Amino acid sequence: PPDHVPRLSQAPAYHPPRHDNMACVRLQGHEAGPSESMWLGVSHVLPGGQTDLAASPVEKMYVVLEGSVSIGNGTEEVELHLHDSVRLAPGESRQVINRGARTAMVLLVMPYPKA
Repeated sequence: PPDHVPRLSQAPAYHPPRHDNMACVRLQGHEAGPSESMWLGVSHVLPGGQTDLAASPVEKMYVVLEGSVSIGNGTEEVELHLHDSVRLAPGESRQVINRGARTAMVLLVMPYPKA
């Protein structure tokens, strides 16, 4: 059988700073279970919900599972719809905004910071 099979309904919540009107849970890694190199999270972004414009030292990837969100880097912005994805390079600023009228669900894939 697979090593670790968490259920979304049982995923532990986490509260990243500078994330407004969002509910975030971890599916794999950190407190959600074992992982050697990366972790997975799902964010429910309410209408009007957003993150601050900020950079991370590690690469990030987002996949839209429901609804749509806009991803901006401070100079450009792109709207992502169902099953669209985006890669953000280490050090690249990003802001996630739900400009729509319904809640969006976004999968986040992120490596652990290098020690």
